Amino acid sequence: MTVQPSGAEAPRRFLFLDASSRAGGNSEQLARLAAESSLPEGAEQRWLRLADHPLPPFQDLRHTGDGNYPEPVGHERTLLEATLEATDLVFVAPVYWYTLPTTAKLYLDYWSAWFRVPGVNFRAGMNGGTLWDVTVLAGTEDKAEPMIGTLKLTAEYMGMRWGGALIGNGTRPGDVLRDERALIAAKSFFSG
Repeated sequence: MTVQPSGAEAPRRFLFLDASSRAGGNSEQLARLAAESSLPEGAEQRWLRLADHPLPPFQDLRHTGDGNYPEPVGHERTLLEATLEATDLVFVAPVYWYTLPTTAKLYLDYWSAWFRVPGVNFRAGMNGGTLWDVTVLAGTEDKAEPMIGTLKLTAEYMGMRWGGALIGNGTRPGDVLRDERALIAAKSFFSG
């Protein structure tokens, strides 16, 4: 356990949740550039690919039994603990059919369960954190609005700050590295 000196702020802990179906894709490349160049000094970062932590289909148990969910295990436990440890949650998610990729949506569905796991206090643990989005799409930025709206509403519901969306353009792997506007924005995204 690390003890902070009196008066020192704890470092910010960024959790990057890569929701792409392609490892090393454009959204990840843009997010890594932003992390390398604009994270606050002393910030910690952790990267998790949601595809490497698969969750079973979500089951709504709110109206069965006592409405509580069992203690998470396996990948679900890993994701819950990483989420609660983070001060900043970054969705690294390409736009798929105008919204979040399946892995990111499923992860968010599990938040409904985590509200109801005895002793977790999920909402209180998330309150005051910051939610961010790094995305790449093929097309105009307005096509990302449904996904961004979902994440903004999620932040609002959870009592989190909305950090913003970093949007790049690209289709084939590496295309985003030619999007000069996105590359410039990445250099100050997390520090703005």
